[in-house]
Amino acid sequence: VQLQASGGGLVQAGGSLRLSCAASGRTFSRDSVAWFRQAPGMDRQFVGVIHRPSGGGRTYYADSVKGRFTISRDNARNTVYLQMNSLRTEDTAVYYCAADSLVILSNLASQSAYRYWGQGTLVTVSS
Repeated sequence: VQLQASGGGLVQAGGSLRLSCAASGRTFSRDSVAWFRQAPGMDRQFVGVIHRPSGGGRTYYADSVKGRFTISRDNARNTVYLQMNSLRTEDTAVYYCAADSLVILSNLASQSAYRYWGQGTLVTVSS
């Protein structure tokens, strides 16, 4: 199982980026797929998640990104996206995707709930 996160780069504050998380060896359509990020010198933190369809399929976001970031999935491409709008300098971080089919609602924001992780993609937001 491999998760490949991509789409990071350098963007000015107020701009947008779309990150992708593509899976190989695993069917994403049954998974909860989350995004986490880690800024320099900081702990990794939860960004948002799209819950597995059998759990309701809803999206949930950290307060810091709510209204600016959107997670969606394309089952035909076996890919989950993180659309990031109105980016701020504090959004600068390495972004990771993670997936698992067994995550329950109360653990969606917990890193330890996810067995499969991508390698991370760097997002840098300049002022």
